[in-house]
Amino acid sequence: MVKVKELEAAKFEILLKPNSSLTGAARVLFLGSIFFICSVIGIGFFLVGGTMILPFAGLEIILVYLAFRLSFNWSNQKQIIILSKEHVEVRVDGLKEFFTWKEFRSFATFNVTKNDSKDDDLSFRSKGKEIIVGSFLNEEDKSILKDEISRIIQKLNAMGFAS
Repeated sequence: MVKVKELEAAKFEILLKPNSSLTGAARVLFLGSIFFICSVIGIGFFLVGGTMILPFAGLEIILVYLAFRLSFNWSNQKQIIILSKEHVEVRVDGLKEFFTWKEFRSFATFNVTKNDSKDDDLSFRSKGKEIIVGSFLNEEDKSILKDEISRIIQKLNAMGFAS
């Protein structure tokens, strides 16, 4: 997901998040329904004599919960790119890392490179340091991000020359 917001006349914010089909209450409802169905089936078999079904139903519930928890944690990561006339700032709120990278826009370059799987890698580079942005996005969102950043940079460059 790519959302662009104009904060001021010469300052833009781009929010990047992975696509997620389940959010908020829908997650709880979905997992609750799976847990309920597995519990009813396990208890039903337990009551008719299948005593070993109940522990495995419980194990299944735990494994499904852990798998969904990992998926939900992955979908909660985000990156915020702030572009202004003076600076480029990237805030990363990822799975393991939280940091902010800020550099003068005149020193930073926006790079698009093809990787081995023919996907685009998008990054900002300045003074020998490179930060990859949107690595969790699909190709369509990466294309949107590339176009939006190019449009914003062109707009900021035009503002800089006009003043």
